Amino acid sequence: MAPETTPKPADSLDDDDYPAYTMGRAAAMLDTTPAFLRALGEARLITPLRSEGGHRRYSRYQLRIAARVRALVDQGTPIEAACRIVILEDQLAEAQKINEQRR
Repeated sequence: MAPETTPKPADSLDDDDYPAYTMGRAAAMLDTTPAFLRALGEARLITPLRSEGGHRRYSRYQLRIAARVRALVDQGTPIEAACRIVILEDQLAEAQKINEQRR
């Protein structure tokens, strides 16, 4: 008999991309409002998964991105600019990683 390949619920606990957090819980963890998270979705920075009931679910990876934006907004950066900064920082990091691999 072949080993079981169906992921178990506990396997998702270590998955940074698993959408484990409701909007309310995510907002509380970031000490922000659900409106802030919706704004990040409208800016297309993060796209939360939707539950069968249509509720937004966020992953730890998405919450780390949201926290970076939140830090910039707290420093006075407009949310649209903060989203763009985070995108550009990630693109730069990826380009630097590729350049380093080619050396």
